[in-house]
This record gives sequence, C-alpha cells and structure tokens, in this order.
Amino acid sequence: MPAKKQDQVLLTCPHCGHQQAESREAFSTICKQCGQHLRVQEILRPPPKAPPRAPRQKHITCFECGAELVIPASAESTMCKRCSQYVDLHDYRITSALAKNFKTKGAFTVELKGYVFNTESIVGDAVIKGKFHGKLAALGSLTIYSTADIKGSLTAAHLIIPAENHFRWPDPIKVGSAEITGELAANLRAQDTVTLKSAARFFGNIDAKNLIIEDGAVVVGKMQIGPRTGHEQSSFL
Repeated sequence: MPAKKQDQVLLTCPHCGHQQAESREAFSTICKQCGQHLRVQEILRPPPKAPPRAPRQKHITCFECGAELVIPASAESTMCKRCSQYVDLHDYRITSALAKNFKTKGAFTVELKGYVFNTESIVGDAVIKGKFHGKLAALGSLTIYSTADIKGSLTAAHLIIPAENHFRWPDPIKVGSAEITGELAANLRAQDTVTLKSAARFFGNIDAKNLIIEDGAVVVGKMQIGPRTGHEQSSFL
C-alpha cells in the first residue's frame, strides 16, 4: 500500500517573497530562490505582534493658571489648553556668564564655570555647581554642590546635598522635602520629610512634617517635627 502523501502548504519566503510547497509538519527548510534558511512553523504561526507602545508622557502644570497638562515626554514647549499661554520645557545648561530670567519646566544646570546674575528664575530641576546670584525657585529638585556660589533667595520642592559636598546658607530654606547626604549648615523648613543619610552632617534647626535620621548622621540643632495646621501651612514657593 503506497505511503500517504504528507499534507503540504504553500510557504512564502519572508526575504524574497518566493512561494514553494512545504510539508505542514516541517520544522525548517531552504528557500529555493534566495537560499535563505526558513523556519516553517514560525512562518505558518507568526507570534502575535506587540501592540504599539504609547508615547511616554509627563504631567506638568501651567505657570499662569495652574492647569494640569499631559504632554509627550520629548516635547520642548507646549501651549496651555486653558489659558493659551506658552510653556517652556527646554533644558538649559549654563557654562558662561549671563544676566537672564528663566521660566521653564525643564532642567536648569549651572556648570562650574557658569555664572547667572540679576535673575529671577523658575525652573524644573536645578543643579548648581557655579555662580547663581538672584532669585531661584525649583519646582522639582534643587541639587547644590560645594562649588556653588549662591546669593539671593532660593526655594525648592526637593533639596539635595550630594555626598562629600557641603553648603552653608544664612536664611531659612523653604522646601517641600530634603535629602541630605553631604553637609548642610542652615535652618530648614520642610512641608514634608527631611532625610539625613548616614554620611550627613547637619547644623541648624529643622521644622518639618517628618524627619528620618540614619545611623551615623551628625545633627546639631533644634527639631520641630509634626504636621503643620492652619496658618502654619504654606507653599515652599
């Protein structure tokens, strides 16, 4: 009795488009036109395509009216849908001297040789390594290095003093929260949590909702810890 002919299927080469008959049970073969190796089962049963990834987005608020805006993470500017005001999202890296006001939701970095003076600036995340003389409000984090020369006023949603860096400030610093790994000599007023890492050295008074002190941290000053109520509540800006 003759052997049963294997069930065959017309296979299309994904490389050149050539079609040829192959056994439905075959694992692999060679394209008779272009010579490329073909995985029969993968061609017959291609894996499901992953759904297209939604573009990354970020949430910001309008400088003028406070409306919440959802924008692509790569955007460098936008218009407020409520008040139609322009919102700058550019990152700025300062490497020379200039007198200019900045108003951006982007990053703002003053490098070691940078010098910004006669300025009133509101920025997203700020990193100060050089000179900044003026008024600075960081809507996100404010990272200060030992090399920073700051005169004027400063506020931040989150203050960072990196390890092996120190900063001294004569006036109370208003922040949303703070993370001190280096050394800070100042009075700190925080709406939320102040964290003193194990290598931290803090000299001054702390007024905060919460305080975390890791083993090894040095703290010299008075502490007032607890939630603020009524007239004691205020924005860091």
